[in-house]
Amino acid sequence: MQFLVNVIDDGQAEATGRTESGTQAEMDAVDAFNTRLGDAIVFAAGVSAPADATVVDARSGTTSTTPGPVVAADRFAAGFWVMDLPDAETALRVAGEASAACNRTIELRPLL
Repeated sequence: MQFLVNVIDDGQAEATGRTESGTQAEMDAVDAFNTRLGDAIVFAAGVSAPADATVVDARSGTTSTTPGPVVAADRFAAGFWVMDLPDAETALRVAGEASAACNRTIELRPLL
């Protein structure tokens, strides 16, 4: 089964005046976590801040673009993994390990 593992930032970086979401210690812990998981990680990436987003809508036949996120919120996905894991129980355990490694809340969602 594949899972989307979203890393949720709730303002940690902004509160400390950093531009990047993670501290060096957090990034080192995530690197070690990634190495340990190995091939279970299909893809992983950090994403830019919501202010860098653009909403695109072409449902009417004309494409419109709006700067900013689709939903303004204090919490946002700052990065993600796509993981291939044997089952939901394993995914929950690994999500807990991910949360500890990156010092962030994790949102776990199965891919369809």
